[in-house]
Amino acid sequence: MTGFVLRRLGAALLVLLALSAVVYALFYLAPGDPARLACGERCNPQQIAQVREQLGLNDSVPTQYLRFLQGVLAGRDYSGGAGLVLHCDAPCLGFSYQNDRQVTELLLERLPATFSLALGALVIWLVIGVGTGLLSAVRRGGLTERLLTVVTLAATGTPVFILGLLLLMAVCAYLRWLPFPTYVPFGDDPEQWAWNLLLPWVTLGFFESAKYARLTRSSTLETLAEDHIRTFRAYGVGERALVTRHAVRGAVAPVIALSAVDFGTMIGGAVLTESLFGIPGLGKTLIDGVRVVDLPVVVGVVLTIGTAVVIAGAVADLLYAVADRRVALA
Repeated sequence: MTGFVLRRLGAALLVLLALSAVVYALFYLAPGDPARLACGERCNPQQIAQVREQLGLNDSVPTQYLRFLQGVLAGRDYSGGAGLVLHCDAPCLGFSYQNDRQVTELLLERLPATFSLALGALVIWLVIGVGTGLLSAVRRGGLTERLLTVVTLAATGTPVFILGLLLLMAVCAYLRWLPFPTYVPFGDDPEQWAWNLLLPWVTLGFFESAKYARLTRSSTLETLAEDHIRTFRAYGVGERALVTRHAVRGAVAPVIALSAVDFGTMIGGAVLTESLFGIPGLGKTLIDGVRVVDLPVVVGVVLTIGTAVVIAGAVADLLYAVADRRVALA
């Protein structure tokens, strides 16, 4: 198991290094002038040249990338003009072109909202998805399974923003059970934090639960078809006991692995949900950065999302290995 963990962590580090190189090249070496974007449209050529010197854009591409890595790992200094030096602590992703704030500080302010959304949605899609999948496996061939199949297919085929709009109109506009959501930080008011995130949680969780329902059902039925389950059935063990005590174990490993990956993806993948419900998370930050071409913010968000996905993939592999020891020995 130790060797498997070390190999997986080493592979994750290599992927992160490759990701940083691709993201840097994609945004900073693409057609366009980062110095002009940082300075603004009204800058004259002399001012643009000064900004270029301050950002180190006159150096070679490898030097710029190594300086970028240095900032991420150990921090770096920026020239602020007139002999002023600005220090950016690690992990340094630069300063925003719009407000001269450190990108890391901006992302740390937005990360709790995204994390809250992803965590609540995770709980909902696991409860609904796994529960529905197990019920479909137990009642396979009956009316219950057909109804659940129709519901899961409808959830899969419904775009997340359509589902969110329907919930907003039904719950907030017509029934008036809840006010229109406004994000409240957990530290300010935990109760209002939960109530205002309830609709986004349900929207995202219900949309993702269909995938888990189908995965749980197929994994459970596959386990129920194995030889040792047939032996238990021959000895008179009830179908419900077979599912809850034995078949669930076969469905746990893939569900755990997929949940970890989806949670990492949700850190930056809930752009539509955040925009629809006005949640000030990473997805909304990415859209705002793209709109004003704020390269440091865009690069910071993309790297954060990519890092979350890579870490989630590594965690998924480790959890899968814990659930099934054969993975670690492969």
